[in-house]
Amino acid sequence: MIYFIIFTKYMKTKKRTTIYDIAEKLNIAASSVSRALSNSNHVNEATKKLVLKTAAELNYKRNNLASNLRKGQSKTIGVVVPFINQNFFSNVIAGIEEASYKKGYNLIICQSNELQSKEIKCVNTLINQHVDCLVISLAADSSDHKHLQNVIDNGIQLIQFDRVAGELETLKVINDNEQASLEAVSHIIEQGYKRIALLEGPQNLDIFGQRKKGYLAALGKYNMPVLDELIIENAWTKDLGAEATRKLLNLAEPPDAIFASTSDFSALGVLEVALAMGIKVPSELGICGYSNEAFTEITSPSITTIDQFSVYMGKTVANLYFQEMDNKDGTEVAPQIISIKPKLIVRTSTKRNG
Repeated sequence: MIYFIIFTKYMKTKKRTTIYDIAEKLNIAASSVSRALSNSNHVNEATKKLVLKTAAELNYKRNNLASNLRKGQSKTIGVVVPFINQNFFSNVIAGIEEASYKKGYNLIICQSNELQSKEIKCVNTLINQHVDCLVISLAADSSDHKHLQNVIDNGIQLIQFDRVAGELETLKVINDNEQASLEAVSHIIEQGYKRIALLEGPQNLDIFGQRKKGYLAALGKYNMPVLDELIIENAWTKDLGAEATRKLLNLAEPPDAIFASTSDFSALGVLEVALAMGIKVPSELGICGYSNEAFTEITSPSITTIDQFSVYMGKTVANLYFQEMDNKDGTEVAPQIISIKPKLIVRTSTKRNG
């Protein structure tokens, strides 16, 4: 089961029935009610039947969280992502949920909206919810990571994925971003494009620095010059991608291809501007995005992109936690970094040579 935490005001609701309400109605001890509800042998059958009947009448619902906490665990995993409604992150969540459900765990999902201030609130809320494990992909403006160290200090398993704080020694599940970008830009060059622009994401996040390294490596591989005018910083949303594209296409020597290394949303901004300016894609401008959002397959032309295997990433995250839990000998396990190789998906937007 998945729960979403939304930071907002809420109306006062009806008080939840507890074992104390049942005990008061039947004039018996709360401990007897608890034993009856747990089908203990220390309570006679007549009392069990009466307690169960009264519990149904009062609409009593068992507090599984409290029960699990008494056993030293909450059977809950907290997940913090920049956005819930992006295909990549929603697929990762789906993968985590699928693996967690099989183990009897619930998820609590929070979104940071790319704001570290909100990310910190999400993390603190999940700590207070006594989650057993906290999974996170960092917000775009992430800088200081004291709140993540706080997770570790509270004895909660911390797993980072995709956007990670490299200095923290935690379990991490990432993509080989540098290699994926190298393959994407190499493909673009092999299609005959000569002036390839790069739309960068925030360089405080390791993944975008790695993707830039792949871009530079591909240019070096084919002995092509690195031109600063073709590298645009922080063009990581659709609107910023569109703004960067207008700037690039108005250069005296505009690019003939754009690699939106940040996201497919940025690539969509590129495509919309190019079509509005009457530029033919792919014959006059090649476009490549990143993360294989669902819309990339149905745009006209369809957009070349990189599949990060997001559902598999989510399953890997969850299973990594359960493997740690199954470590019965109690020895400390060295933090693992699991790298998943992405796949270049070539579509119409870069197919200039057939």
